Amino acid sequence: MNQTPRIDTPSIPRRAPASALSWQDGLWFAVVVAIGINLRPLLTSVSPLMATIRAATGLSFSGASLLTSLPVVAMGLGAFGAGLLTRVIGETRGVALGLLAIAVACSARLAASSGAALLMTALLAGIGVAVIQALLPGVMKQRFHARVPLAMGLFSASIMGGGGLGASFSPYVAKVSGSWHAGLAMWAIPAALACICWLVLQRCTSTRDKHSAARADAHRPHAPHVAMWRKRRAWALGLHFGLVNGGYTTLVAWLPAYYQQRGASVAHSGSLLAAMTVFQAASALLLPLAAASFRDRRPWLVAGLSAQFIGIVGLLALPDTLPLAWVAIAGAGLGGTFSLTLVTALDHADDHRIAGRLVAFVQGVGFIVAAISPIVAGRLRDLTGGFTAAWIMLAVCIAAMIALTFAFSPRSYARWLGAR
Repeated sequence: MNQTPRIDTPSIPRRAPASALSWQDGLWFAVVVAIGINLRPLLTSVSPLMATIRAATGLSFSGASLLTSLPVVAMGLGAFGAGLLTRVIGETRGVALGLLAIAVACSARLAASSGAALLMTALLAGIGVAVIQALLPGVMKQRFHARVPLAMGLFSASIMGGGGLGASFSPYVAKVSGSWHAGLAMWAIPAALACICWLVLQRCTSTRDKHSAARADAHRPHAPHVAMWRKRRAWALGLHFGLVNGGYTTLVAWLPAYYQQRGASVAHSGSLLAAMTVFQAASALLLPLAAASFRDRRPWLVAGLSAQFIGIVGLLALPDTLPLAWVAIAGAGLGGTFSLTLVTALDHADDHRIAGRLVAFVQGVGFIVAAISPIVAGRLRDLTGGFTAAWIMLAVCIAAMIALTFAFSPRSYARWLGAR
């Protein structure tokens, strides 16, 4: 009979006493924010310029949706290879290579003149994002064990904030320069700067800190191999994360087009997307902090999902009545649930190595699921001539997520790996 290995996991999230932040911690947080800012402009910079890009490349709505969904597929598939990448080159080089891939992909958009070329840059950038998103949470779990909600909140907020910058600055740069290529390619610069900052941080990290981490890992029992694909909880968390991001990718891809179809200008529709990401960023930081002192994350997850549901229903039923309010409410729900779902996944294992593998698997499943949503929405737009069916689809998915959330009881954290 197969014996399940004994694995020590917390029955509830541990609450280690928090000490004052050191200047080294502040420096780490700053670099994490600099990295996070680069993980969404490759998606949000495309959306406000979609009409111009379609006119220049001849892409259909379904084809144009791949500019958003293809990087998300790459994020999912790339996350599954994070474990191998960690063993071969380590987290430091892996994150640096991810940032380099984003910088190269964005630079290539300066000369990309066809839909196929743009899709290749989207694929490369998506792989870079996948590597970073898969490796960095495990590093933060180890570095900030007592402050995981704060660390993940800052990281998630910076991701959402970067999305807002992409939606607002790219149309402006495109207008000033007279080239949509420049509006897309400008994001190579912050990616290259973040790569330099990350490498400098690693070089400046004290030898004592590195030795302390090495000694801590040496005293830990060897982390057993866990076949995540056999764990129902890993799949449930991945589906939850995927449906959250499906709402995000769909709104990023089609919210500006929705309001442009209703008569809004490119600048105004882009500003709505930028406003949505501002509220995403704020909620991505604040909701995990609000939930930090509670062992049960579920009420907070339901609150975030409910806000997302209200925002989508508002866009569906009353799109021209206070559109900023609906966008803000939906954005707050999306951002808070995004980061809190990752925190919940990290709660499931005390060992940062197992937690990192779980988060990588959750993102792998989740981003593949999320990639389907804008494609389906674009196809529905082609078939119906409007976005009503797409918003109904999102509302149904959110309702399903609310029901799924109740499965994530803290009492189940010690059981999901088969621990005794």
